[in-house]
Amino acid sequence: MLKYQLSNELIKHSGRSEVLADQSIALIGSAASVEFNVKGDSVNIYLQTESSNRNYYVVSVNDTYKKRYKIEGDSIQKIALKLPNLEQNTIGIYKATEAFNDKIIFHGVDAVALLPIEEKQFKIEFIGDSITCGALSDDSDMPCNEGEYQDQHNAYLAYGPQVAKQLNADFMVSSVSGIGMYRNWNDENIDEAIMPEVYDNLYLNKDNSKPFNLEFKPDVVSICLGTNDMSDGDGVKDRLPFNNEKFTNNYIKFIESIYKRYPKTQVALLSSPMLNGEKQQLLVSCLKDVQEHFKIKSDKDIALFQFEEIYPNGCNAHPSIEEHKTIANVLEPFFKSVLVKE
Repeated sequence: MLKYQLSNELIKHSGRSEVLADQSIALIGSAASVEFNVKGDSVNIYLQTESSNRNYYVVSVNDTYKKRYKIEGDSIQKIALKLPNLEQNTIGIYKATEAFNDKIIFHGVDAVALLPIEEKQFKIEFIGDSITCGALSDDSDMPCNEGEYQDQHNAYLAYGPQVAKQLNADFMVSSVSGIGMYRNWNDENIDEAIMPEVYDNLYLNKDNSKPFNLEFKPDVVSICLGTNDMSDGDGVKDRLPFNNEKFTNNYIKFIESIYKRYPKTQVALLSSPMLNGEKQQLLVSCLKDVQEHFKIKSDKDIALFQFEEIYPNGCNAHPSIEEHKTIANVLEPFFKSVLVKE
């Protein structure tokens, strides 16, 4: 077998990722990935994590989920995979955790040969919070409320990558647990940054030394934020009443920045799959105000999806893996209609 690295154009990297000085590929954000087609019935993959704690990645073979793997330590690890077909297999490696868990670094692959990889028809970016991260959804390795926060992450099986797969679309996930549009789960935008303040930074934090300037140009930008703005916090830290005006104004300004980055994209807003009752009604009312603003001011037709149910059966009332699949199925016709408009 021969060893291939990034210099080979047949290795594709997607999502919030970075090419490092040694030509390795750092997977940064949720579900950031490398993908390649190989000939032969086996490969060796070389991966490393920079996290001081456990990190997780997912492997898919021929677009079928294989499993989530744990990776620890800072040495380069060799992962051997047996493959079902001799002539061609498509391998995907996805970061299961989010940006705060530090990089997972792809150092190359041993394979008989690399083959051209098919371009997808559409591109979708999913912006959101812990729901979009796939946080607290996967307790297959660690039961709920045990271990560290990242131990129940599975970004690949979150609703975004799953609906993208159903639509044969490339995707990027830009999401941060606990984050909101004008305040966060337990912070009034005093100690912590909000999504409009971190989105333009590659690592989705306050460090603006590495800007988010990837070449990914989405046909659709999906935004699912508001759950944390609506939160009551931990009940200990001071929490102000929800401010409709701040939320709506920040949302409008954020979408304006999205259009500046992607002038031809179609924006799609999602309400929350974790809210119901008055909070969901209030969130939808604000999103309709955002929608109306762009219709009047700029003749932009923003799509809006309203969840009719909540999905609370993962850890800490988050959607479970099974519920993320249900959410993807519910969203598929909505995104199909948005892509037709685009």
